[in-house]
Amino acid sequence: MLRVVGLISGTSADGIDAALCEIDGAPPRLSARILAAQTVPYDEALRRRVLDACQPGRAGADEICVLNAAVGEAFAAAVQRVAGDQAIDLIGSHGQTLWHQVEPDGRVTATFQVGEASILAERTGVTTVSNFRARDVAAGGQGAPLASYLDWLLLRHPTHWRAAQNIGGIGNVTFLPPLSHADAKMIAFDTGPGNALIDETMARLTAGRATYDDGGQFAAQGRPDEAWLADLLAHPYYRLAPPKTTGREVFGAAYADGLIAAGRARGLSDADLVATVTALTARSIADAYRNVAPAPVGEVILAGGGRHNRTLVGMIASLVAPSPVVTSEDVGIDGDFKEALLFALLAYETWHNRPGCLPEQTGARRASVLGQITPGANYEPLLRATWRAG
Repeated sequence: MLRVVGLISGTSADGIDAALCEIDGAPPRLSARILAAQTVPYDEALRRRVLDACQPGRAGADEICVLNAAVGEAFAAAVQRVAGDQAIDLIGSHGQTLWHQVEPDGRVTATFQVGEASILAERTGVTTVSNFRARDVAAGGQGAPLASYLDWLLLRHPTHWRAAQNIGGIGNVTFLPPLSHADAKMIAFDTGPGNALIDETMARLTAGRATYDDGGQFAAQGRPDEAWLADLLAHPYYRLAPPKTTGREVFGAAYADGLIAAGRARGLSDADLVATVTALTARSIADAYRNVAPAPVGEVILAGGGRHNRTLVGMIASLVAPSPVVTSEDVGIDGDFKEALLFALLAYETWHNRPGCLPEQTGARRASVLGQITPGANYEPLLRATWRAG
């Protein structure tokens, strides 16, 4: 058994999710639970620097170099806050994605996260596993959605198919076969925009006074423009076959600017515009189920910050009916920290020299052991303890 802190800041770049986890066993009999968790917000200046660096031409090599260290310091501080004085064995850090290079044909050729692992290992004394996505991309995969491996290990139902739907900055789904289908494989991919597009739209419409639609209250005051929504759903990304991934490079600030200009040209109120953008996330998710799910979905499990948007969740529930929609808490996982648990789990698997994803998950040529290990002061004792346990 190891105690592992998992860390991630997602596409929305609103802060660092940190989870202290207890993990034991090996697949298929692996157990993982969250002991403590919290979100540590970026200070506003750092968040703005991160968001600027996600846009082409806004940050040079000098700024990205310094930002890599600054994000590393913020991640190290988050470890210390969530762990307190408790001893930990390992850190799994996703870092902060700045760019995910998706070619026009859907291939991912590069991915780049900041948050220097050497700083985490030095500040905490704990061996750190980082840069998980790059190995899968090198093996021909999309480098995402990595959360699907947690879904595969922990969330399969005995008798029916499940859709594990994460709504972070980007939406991603894992169609999970039941345990009774021993030879069936998962299908996993990014469904399209999640919260990031709604957040960007809100920030622009309110001149930064609101950075997200709290509970979906603003969207609830408007009505989606159905004709425009049909045009938006003709975006080429939705027609790509999985596995596929996307990010702010496609559904980010520039796309939000275009939506606002187009919405105003159509005479929409701000509330109607946000309602349409919210409906775009909901419809892209439901259309993915309709077009890709290999069997009727017996249950949809929502995780990520988007499950707090009641308007968005209501739209999804009506579109995927009669499949029931539940939250990850209903199946024993804190949905706000599912991805932090994921990177703790992936670090644990990497430490034990086991793959952290499957070819059907990302489209890679083979399963790979993910990430890079940066030794901390506990490296040799941890090695010895692992050998004895093995």
